[in-house]
Amino acid sequence: MGLQWELAKKYLHYYFTAGNRHDVHSPFVYTLVEEILRDKKKPAAFREIEQVRKSLLQSDETLQVTDLGAGSLVNSGTERKVRDITRNAAKPAKYGQLFYRLIQYYKPEYLLELGTSMGMSTSYMAKAAPNAQVITIEGCPNIAARAAQNFKDLQLNNIKQYVGNFDAVLPAVLQQVPKLDYVYIDGNHRSAPTLQYFEQCLGKAHDESLFIFDDIHWTPDMEAAWHTIQQHPRVTFTIDLFFIGLVFFRPDMKIKQHFILKY
Repeated sequence: MGLQWELAKKYLHYYFTAGNRHDVHSPFVYTLVEEILRDKKKPAAFREIEQVRKSLLQSDETLQVTDLGAGSLVNSGTERKVRDITRNAAKPAKYGQLFYRLIQYYKPEYLLELGTSMGMSTSYMAKAAPNAQVITIEGCPNIAARAAQNFKDLQLNNIKQYVGNFDAVLPAVLQQVPKLDYVYIDGNHRSAPTLQYFEQCLGKAHDESLFIFDDIHWTPDMEAAWHTIQQHPRVTFTIDLFFIGLVFFRPDMKIKQHFILKY
């Protein structure tokens, strides 16, 4: 309860202090806000994915769960209901839909996700770029198998799944991809592993890559990781949307800038 209360207080501070498009003086970021963050269109793909989410939220199915990360603020134990995993671990629709818009706008070819969960965010990523390769890694075999069923139901054929501890699986995955255009890190919510995955993925990043980090304010430890990432020499600007953080490497941004925007 203490962590949840602290997070709620942080969010209230964010909500009342975050900027909007009128506070942005960078043309690149202003365009991102106008064309992506403020886009309210709802393609048919959104409806399809949310129908799967609705089914998961109504499911009485249980799974034996292997938790390799920092755990959950809500769930504990080894047996969990699919509906509880979906409610507490899967990213809400608004963020999956933001990922969809970002991917449609930037058109990445190689996408990597650390932390599949029920595959809702993965599905938005795959729907947004049907000709791209979406690689997703999940630590729990049973959750990965349930996500695979969701991908099948959505007729997604451009997703490549890996199962196992990120520490063991990620290096082999990185050897197989020529580059990383888009990376979403949503798993093992601790500072040291997060920074380790960031550094590993940097080896395949380029000037146009976009990295997204989940739960950057989840704990003081994760906030420390976020601040370290912001100060990395290759990072030219970041956007803090509270529950996620966007990281860019564009060399045309001559001055390192960090934006906190309301979403």
